[in-house]
Amino acid sequence: MRRREFLGLIAPSVLVMGGLLVLPLYRTVEWSLQRVNYGEAGTFVGLDNYSAALSDPRLGRAVLFTVGLTAVVVATLIVGGYLLAVMVNGLGRSKPFVLGFLLISYVVPNIVGATMFSWLFDANFGGVVNHLVSTLTGHEVLWFIDPWPNRLVIALDTIWFMLPFSMLVIIAGLQGVPAEVIEASRIDGASTFRTHWSVIIPSIRGVLGFVAIISIMDVLRTFDQLVPLSPQATQIGNESIMLYIYNVAFQDGGQQLGLGSAINVLLILLIVILLYPFIRGIAKEARQA
Repeated sequence: MRRREFLGLIAPSVLVMGGLLVLPLYRTVEWSLQRVNYGEAGTFVGLDNYSAALSDPRLGRAVLFTVGLTAVVVATLIVGGYLLAVMVNGLGRSKPFVLGFLLISYVVPNIVGATMFSWLFDANFGGVVNHLVSTLTGHEVLWFIDPWPNRLVIALDTIWFMLPFSMLVIIAGLQGVPAEVIEASRIDGASTFRTHWSVIIPSIRGVLGFVAIISIMDVLRTFDQLVPLSPQATQIGNESIMLYIYNVAFQDGGQQLGLGSAINVLLILLIVILLYPFIRGIAKEARQA
């Protein structure tokens, strides 16, 4: 391919990435160093916004909730996605139909799916899960007011929404494992568990790392599902970082846009820190390959 053709092919992507990623990121960093009101020029305040953000205990609670949710959900997605992928991958003619059914939760818009999911716990809409739990325990659980029951609802909804993606990617990885390698392990007397643990999982380590990276980024940006699932998130301590940014930057008419931008920059740094081990592992595996 000629140099001119190559540049012509990548130029549209570079322009789109520059317009939708680089410029907004630059403006976010710029605003994080300013006191910004809509319709007015920003006033440079240095690191005051970062100091205010880091000294706010509300941000600390949001980070703790978001990181805890991320750890639980990502671990469940990898383990559950792998087990579900193994089961679905072993199906015959029914495999396309089962895949289509399992992907319904992933193609439904997140806030719509979260609203429907909340009905399982809301007595006003039938509340099947709420009814079963109340019948078995004899106690009424306040799923949307009590912090820990509400955290369970949020985690279950996030897993329900993202598990099909995890399963689908892992299925693609499983189909790339040579059948000869699996057959050789069985001939050597390896059990089913040992075959998966020592042969299949190491073969798709890069796929599992990719699932972890995408899942971490998605869960750290938890926002819209909290609207129907946790209407009192701020009061009960279940406010995610993204919801905190929205409340700070926009709920007061945009008067703290600079502070919201500073928190956004801190979130980007947190994402980079959490993703670094996975990115490093994938890069190391690529070099060895």
